[in-house]
Order: sequence, then C-alpha cells, then structure tokens
Amino acid sequence: MSKKTVAQIKEAPLADILGEKYLSYALSTIMSRSLPDVRDGLKPVHRRLLYAMHLLKLNSHLGYKKCARVVGDVIGRFHPHGETAVYDALVRLAQDFSVRYPLIDGQGNFGNIDGDNAAAMRYTESKLTPIAELLLEDLHVETIDFQNTYDNEDHEPKILPANFPNLIANGASGIAVGMATNIPPHNIVEICDALLKLIKKPDLTTLDLLSFVRGPDFPTGGILVEDKDSLIKAYETGRGFFQLRAKWEVESLKNGQWQIVITQIPFQVQKSKLIEKIAQLLQQKKITLLSDIRDESAEDIRLVLVPKSRNVDPNILMEMLYKYSDLETRVGLNMNVLDVDKTPRVMSLKDVLQAYLNHRHNMLVRRSNYRLSELLRRLEILQGYLIIFDSLDRVIQIIREEDKPKQVLMNVFSLSEIQVEAVLNMRLRALGRLQEEGIRDEFKGLSAEKSELENLLAKQELQWEYVSNEVRNLKKMFMVRGKLSAYGMRRTEVKTISKKTEIPVEALVEKEPVTIQCSAQGWLKTVKGHIHDVSDFKFKEGDGPRFFLHAWTTQSLLVLSASGRVYAISVSDIPSGRGFGQPLNMMIDLKAEDKVSTLQVHEPNEEYIVISSDGRGFKVDAQNLLAQTKSGKQILSPKEGSYAKLLVKLEGDSMALIGQNRKLLIISRDTVPNMSKGQGVILQKYKDGEISDFKGFHYEDGLYWKNGKKNFHETDLRLWLGKRGQAGRMAPVGFSRANKFAF
Repeated sequence: MSKKTVAQIKEAPLADILGEKYLSYALSTIMSRSLPDVRDGLKPVHRRLLYAMHLLKLNSHLGYKKCARVVGDVIGRFHPHGETAVYDALVRLAQDFSVRYPLIDGQGNFGNIDGDNAAAMRYTESKLTPIAELLLEDLHVETIDFQNTYDNEDHEPKILPANFPNLIANGASGIAVGMATNIPPHNIVEICDALLKLIKKPDLTTLDLLSFVRGPDFPTGGILVEDKDSLIKAYETGRGFFQLRAKWEVESLKNGQWQIVITQIPFQVQKSKLIEKIAQLLQQKKITLLSDIRDESAEDIRLVLVPKSRNVDPNILMEMLYKYSDLETRVGLNMNVLDVDKTPRVMSLKDVLQAYLNHRHNMLVRRSNYRLSELLRRLEILQGYLIIFDSLDRVIQIIREEDKPKQVLMNVFSLSEIQVEAVLNMRLRALGRLQEEGIRDEFKGLSAEKSELENLLAKQELQWEYVSNEVRNLKKMFMVRGKLSAYGMRRTEVKTISKKTEIPVEALVEKEPVTIQCSAQGWLKTVKGHIHDVSDFKFKEGDGPRFFLHAWTTQSLLVLSASGRVYAISVSDIPSGRGFGQPLNMMIDLKAEDKVSTLQVHEPNEEYIVISSDGRGFKVDAQNLLAQTKSGKQILSPKEGSYAKLLVKLEGDSMALIGQNRKLLIISRDTVPNMSKGQGVILQKYKDGEISDFKGFHYEDGLYWKNGKKNFHETDLRLWLGKRGQAGRMAPVGFSRANKFAF
C-alpha cells in the first residue's frame, strides 16, 4: 500500500459512518424513488419513462415500438436500475384496471385483472397516450429545468410541465424509509371543476371542494361507502381510509329463483384470488347461505353467486361476503408527497390542488417569458431587414467593396450585431418586393403578440384567467357534445350507509345441536347432538366431568369467572370430535389466579341473574353479557371475601335460593333490580356458609326439585315465601343433602 493511499484513510466511529450512510440512503429513497412530486404526480422512474418515449417520438398518433427498446433507453440513459423494475412501471401505466387515466398505450399482453402477468418486454409494444402528451406539453420552451443524468452524458427534466393534474387524477403509492404514500385516483372532470372554483375563490375550504370532488374514482368502479364526516377529515388531514365495496345486482330467474351478479370489484383486487377465497369459504362452510360461485366474465366482469335457496335475503348474503372476502376492502389515503422544495410532507386536498395551480401558473410565466424573448429576437432581426430594404443598393455596395462589411453596416445603418448577421446571411431571393411585404406583415403581427405577452406578464388576473382556460380546455377533452365521455364519467358510486345490515348468527353458522362438555381441569369440547346419557364421555387421566350443557352451534357459551367477569365463546368455535378438546384458558384471557365458576348458554332477549357467594346479585339483560373480545367484560363486582358463583337464565315470576345452611327462601322476581354491572343487592342472608343454588319458576306451578332419581314437587310454598334479604327457612322434607335443585 502506498503512502498516498494510507494518507487518504480517515478514522471515524462506526456508528457515525452507519448513520451518515443510512441517512443518504433514506434521502435517496424518498426523493429519487418512492414519493411522487406534487406538481406532475410522477416518481423519477415514471418521469424518465415518459421522457424517453418522447425522445423516441412515440407519440399517440404514430406507431408503436417494442417495450424492450423503451426499457433499454431508460436504463441506459436515465435510470440505472434493473430492467424488471422499469418494465413493471411501464406495464402498470398501460393497465386500464390499475390506472384511471393510462399514460402508456400498450399493444400486446399487458396482464389482466385476474392477476396474470404481462408478456415479456420483447413481445409487447407501446407508445404515449394523449394524456401523457399533456404532461410533456411545452417541454422544450424553457418551462422547466433540466439536470445531468447519472453519468453526466445527457440531460433529463427535473419535473414535467404537466398540463394534467396527474397526482390527484391517477393517484400514487410507494413505500420509502420511515414514510409511505398512498393516493387513490379521482375523477378528472370533478378535479377540473374544483380547480376552476379554487382559482376564483382561493379561500375555499376542504368542505367546499368536496362538493366537487366527491371522493376517489377507481378504474374498476365499485361502491364507496363512507360517511361525509370521514371524507372531510381524510381530505383535510391528508390521511384516512375509505371503505370500497363490489357492485352487484339481483338477477331474476324462472320459478321465482334468483342469483346475484357482481359487475364491479374493488380496486387492486385480483379476480382469480377473490373467486378462490370465496370457494374456500364455501368448503369451510363459513358462507352457509351461498351454494355456488361462477365466473362468467368476458371483457366485463360477471361473477355469479348462487344462493342456497330463494328465501335467502340477498343483502345478508352480501354482508357475509363483505365480511369474509375482498368484496369489501379498505383503501388508504396518505397524501405524502414532495413539495416544490423537494420536502416530503402530508398535504390536504386543497394543498395538492393549489400546488398544481401554482405549477401551471409558473409554467405559463416561464413559457410566456421564453416566447417574449424569442419575439424580441425575431423583431430585432425583422427591424434590421426593414432598415436595409430602403437602402438595398448601398448595402450591396458595402458588402462587395468593404473588407469588413459587418462593422461598416453596423456603423452606417446603426444595426446591432444580431441584425447585421441576419442581413449578411439573407438569401438574394428574400430581397424582392413581395418578401418585403411579408416581413412587414410578420413584424406587425409579432409586435401585436409582443404587446399581448407584456400585458399578460404584467397582470396577475390575466394569468389566472389563462390558467382557467387551460383547465376548461382540459375538461372539454373528456366531454362529447356537451356530455361526459366514457373516460369522463364517474365509475365509482358514492353511497352513504347510515347503518349496516346486521348478519344473524344463523346465517354465519349451520345450525346443529351439540352437547358442550367441560372437564374439571377446564378442557372444552362439543359432541354432536343433545346427549342425555353422558356416562360414556371420556376425559384425560386425572381429569373428570364438571359441566354438560345442551346448545346449538349458532349460540354462544357464557363463562362466569370467580372475579365476576363474563366471557363469550361462539359454540361453533369450540373444537369437536373424539379428542379431549381445547383448554378453556386458550379460548379466553382468563387470569391465572382467576377460576371458572359456571357456564351458561346465551339466549338473546332473555334475562339472567348473576349471584356472588355471599348472596348478593342482580338481574342483567342477555345483550349486556356478550363480550366482543377474549378479555371479557366485568359484570359482577364481589365484595372482599366472596366471589361470583352463579349465572342462571331467569324463568317464571319467582326465585328460589338455597344456602349451604339448607335454608330456602322464595322471593318475587320483581323485587330484584336489573343492572348492567355492580355488586348487586342482598338476595339471601347467611350467618355461616354461602349460597348453594338458585332456581327460577312460576309460583302457581309450585317448586320442583330432584333428589337422586326421585322427582319432588311442593305446591304450598307460603312457609318459605319472604322478602329479599331474609335468611329463609329450612328446606322441605326430601330436599337433596347436596342443597341443589338439580332439575
């Protein structure tokens, strides 16, 4: 190693070097790869693609060229990245199901909505669309600045003039380092209306603009279901989400039969994967109302859904599919873009539109200044021509006789160097009378244009009126005979759904009778059918039976813990079969120190009673017992030294309580309050021990209980009838020594 090489080595902490290099990488990713510019809505790869095609003269009215040629030019001259990435970007700009207003006109296989990939670049061809030409319009009249390419051998535009609001019209998506962007496409006609209004009234609010821009407009259509407040918040902050649904209709068949036909699917959902997912749901019996799905699509999407029967509610069927499949998706809004100073920031809808208008205003000023400078140069030359036309003989003599005619002409006729150069380069045929008249007419016309340009550059209101005319002309491109064209019409329907259709549990699960088995160690399982003889049920070694309940797969199982929390488990989610089941604490978030007190089957629209060991309790409605999460919900708050013990569905008009002291108390159901949570009231007092069992019944029918294999019935209950909070009297003769009603 030479001394010179050693001298160039600098020592630095590794952390500092890593931080510096990573920061450089992050900035490069953000500014040169992932985030679009707010002015033309393009990332560098897209901008370079369009510029390379422009240089190849792939205009919309001319022929196509192989995509391999385009990609080769892009990566060879402007974009030093992999050809696959560049070709993928090209393909996406040509897909009418990916881009609302395609910028590239593709010929060949460019993929499809099923998710099939495009053919190799050597097989496909492409050229620019009229929309792309609008982005490139006035590119070479000093409207924008150019920069050196990566190898300093060429130049490329820093930004495009963009006579089309591409960012908000076509949207953008990308992931950078520590930030991302996701802007859905919008309708160009609505954007133009908003731009025109914003030019007239710059103080418009986002709410005002949303009367024109109604929301995203996706190339694949669909139905946007979002309330107005969410839309306003999303567009004001630049962040939010939109719910997008497939579009469907009911198609009538013979004999009262019908089927659902899906005609539009959500944006960026692959049709083949969507069908595959719904087919899986059918196999797993998660969509019990659906019988079959067929793909009858040709050029247009047509997915046919066949219901199980004609009595099925189509709205409920679709709600199920929205819940379990990509027929409903969430589309994010994150308007994180590079502003005029190349600084990434999240903009509101108004900020984006105003930035585009400012860009177009800047383009107008720069284009006008360029044109004015060209006019001044041309007028100067024409003025020189007009001067020498009056003295042609003298001019010819000077050119023939003088050694330095250029200097002599400048001195004699007071001409500038530019004028003299033009005179000396003039052809003889331009010296005729007709040519002189043509020059005078041109001078007059250009002088008038010069005055107009100077007037335009001097008045802001004229400049904005000119920008307004550009926007109006853009809007006319998407109209035919005063009506919106196919490109101009909104494809995504906007609906406000105040309340979603509720899906009955019966629609989600096939209704079947089951017997729930819970062992002493908390292993839970179901067995098909309502089984009364459970003596053959098997348990793990060292384990045994604790609870057996009859239920239906459409119901929920309520679990009351000693701490007073109630958990809900769908019966259909409880494992079935020949095994021992699954531990209960894996299905609910039961704390290690907490224990299961009892299980109960949930029945809607019923009333339950929850009781602690010290005899306190209250009535609670069934809907208040259902918890939406595995952590359950706190219902009963036992006093210190007691615990939640019973959860029972109420029947009849009376309540019978039996304590461990064998004292029985009968009270009226109406004397117990209905609460959603709390400690409750004293139902029965105990000097020693705690409550043992509870039973609801009709007083007129008498009280039934079971002792061993014998059934008992007592009709005269006056001895045990009392008020809430009393101790009660000893149970009648024949009552179980276990102090259980067991009936």
